[in-house]
Amino acid sequence: MDGVEVRTLTDGGQPAEDTAHALADFLGAAQRTLEIAIYDLNLPPALQTIVVGAIEEAQKRGVAVRLAYNVDHAKTIPVPPPPQHDPAAVEALPFPTAAIPGVPDLMHHKYVVRDQASVWTGSTNWTGDSWTREENVVVTVDSPELAARYGVDFEQLWTRRDVQHSGKVDTSPLLVSDTSVRPWFCPGRGEQLAHRIAKAIGTATRRVRIASPVISSGPILGTLAQVVSDGKVDVAGVVDRTQVLEVLHQWHENGNASWKDPLLRTSLTKAPFSGKHSTPYGPGTVHDYMHAKMTVADDVVFVGSFNLSHSGELNAENVLEIADAALAERMAGFIDGVRSKYPPLAI
Repeated sequence: MDGVEVRTLTDGGQPAEDTAHALADFLGAAQRTLEIAIYDLNLPPALQTIVVGAIEEAQKRGVAVRLAYNVDHAKTIPVPPPPQHDPAAVEALPFPTAAIPGVPDLMHHKYVVRDQASVWTGSTNWTGDSWTREENVVVTVDSPELAARYGVDFEQLWTRRDVQHSGKVDTSPLLVSDTSVRPWFCPGRGEQLAHRIAKAIGTATRRVRIASPVISSGPILGTLAQVVSDGKVDVAGVVDRTQVLEVLHQWHENGNASWKDPLLRTSLTKAPFSGKHSTPYGPGTVHDYMHAKMTVADDVVFVGSFNLSHSGELNAENVLEIADAALAERMAGFIDGVRSKYPPLAI
């Protein structure tokens, strides 16, 4: 696809410098503007020099830089883990920043809008572990029309400084090199996105592939359980077993989502799902989560920052729905490759 590039990361599959230089090249090509929305920014010094250095050099050339980031994580939820960055360190960066309160809902984006013409997005945070120990997907798209949609979302975050009033962005499809690309933003379109993914799963005739740390969205769980039980479509995927168990424990503790338990167990055990035994979150622990967030339904790919979760519908998230047979084949293969590394899920 002209104008679209997809980069996949695996646990131990690449040095962090590769992603750092790719991001720095994207940032360094800016001529006028950089709008950055990032959930977690915590790079070791060498990677910080590569990435933040590219931003600072762009600013010196006259590029207008703005960076929005999440603060005040609500630590009662099990997924996703809280960001590692030091807000004071982010505020000390030599360009304008905006702290977006992550209580009760997270500013969970990982995107850059460059010159109102190109977008870098996907599932990866800006941390060393994200680029070396996690499964992630990065998508870059050259499209002024798509960049404009991301610009609308960014302005909502920047001006209101809250998650609740963001994501109210047009979701109509755009053409990028004759390929349909449809942007989705939460929370403004969160419920519609969950139903859109559920419909794609429910109407698939050949295959469904899922990579998501957890699956807890009601519409998606209900549809997935039905499709898996029917057994007419090739369904498989990979999750983060540690985080799934944390979600099940939370459901048991609060009692208000226990109805999801049998749907989740049906979906993840009656189809060949694998589960990564990641390290539970703790201060100073390695972040080695199965962090990719992608659904492939026949020849359509949904990829972005959105966990297939109810809380994801309420967070500030973004997803690209891309209708391209070759990309769907490649991404289904990526998911199959990841799930082959981990044992069948047992919950």
